[in-house]
Amino acid sequence: MSYFNRFILTTLLLCAVGAESLQADTAIPAVGENFPTIELNSPARSAHQQYLGLEGVETFTLGQIKAEALIVTIFSMYCPHCQREAPTLNAFYERIESDTHLRERVKLIGIGAGNSDFEVEHFKKTYNVLFPLFADADFDIHQKIGEVRTPYFFGIHLDPQAKQEIFYSQLGGASDAGELLEALVGKIK
Repeated sequence: MSYFNRFILTTLLLCAVGAESLQADTAIPAVGENFPTIELNSPARSAHQQYLGLEGVETFTLGQIKAEALIVTIFSMYCPHCQREAPTLNAFYERIESDTHLRERVKLIGIGAGNSDFEVEHFKKTYNVLFPLFADADFDIHQKIGEVRTPYFFGIHLDPQAKQEIFYSQLGGASDAGELLEALVGKIK
């Protein structure tokens, strides 16, 4: 599929006015349910591998991340809401990293729904995204999580021995890093 066709398809699927009418094969996982098992390629940047505690692995599942909780943002390079919320998410990441109580307990990643590695890297550079981003070019992950609109946020309790339970599930709304942090911190075990 050409870059232009991918752009058109992604824009129509994720940012069109009638996005609410799209039917997902699976429902959006709710609070209290388990996040679907997904496998991602290890980040190319060694700093991101260290941040997630994943040195020496080629692929990983979320349960392998060295943290108690993971915030997953589902975004698209073409989504204007995602673009607008990128600085807030950078501030959110910086607040977590500057808090000695949260830094080792909470991690943040982004998954680019329908975005190739190139598109994810372009988004990362354009908006100076500080945390690891991953491509989902074929919408595989996006389909497993109910084809959510973007940006979408999941808070997940990580347990390497068990399923990853969702404690937060929300469409958009990251307009203030402090408010987002407050909404999530009380829910982290």
